[in-house]
Amino acid sequence: MSGKLTHLNEDGEVHMVDVGAKSPSQRQAVATSKISMSTEAFKAVLNGNLKKGDALGVARVAGIMAAKNTANMIPLCHPLALTKVEISIEPDDATASFAISALVRVEGKTGVEMEALSAASVTALTIYDMAKALDKSMIIGPTQLEQKSGGKSGNYKRE
Repeated sequence: MSGKLTHLNEDGEVHMVDVGAKSPSQRQAVATSKISMSTEAFKAVLNGNLKKGDALGVARVAGIMAAKNTANMIPLCHPLALTKVEISIEPDDATASFAISALVRVEGKTGVEMEALSAASVTALTIYDMAKALDKSMIIGPTQLEQKSGGKSGNYKRE
């Protein structure tokens, strides 16, 4: 892996990377996030007792939409025809938190790390939005790439 930033041209100007000559390949990325909150808010989210409705269901759909719309939010991302987006939200009673995992796949010419990170982030943000009436001090994070496969840079797995 070179130390060169791919979104800068020879003159140091920002540009969108040309992936036209690349061959499509199977690519996958998994990103995670976490949202911690008060016990009261956690129980309300878990039991679906919020005035706004089912926070976890809405958050899961929001995460899928975020993955699909990443190119509209992140200026230099390519629009991709994703083949799979899977959002997992696991409650942790001991810490009054939800662990979020976003898996994204594509057969394409560029990776899906940004799509997975967007999905995990927006899932957490949506839970916050749904529960903020009960707890404005919720904490989101860390949000991070756990693994990616495919493409020229090869595989990555967080240790």
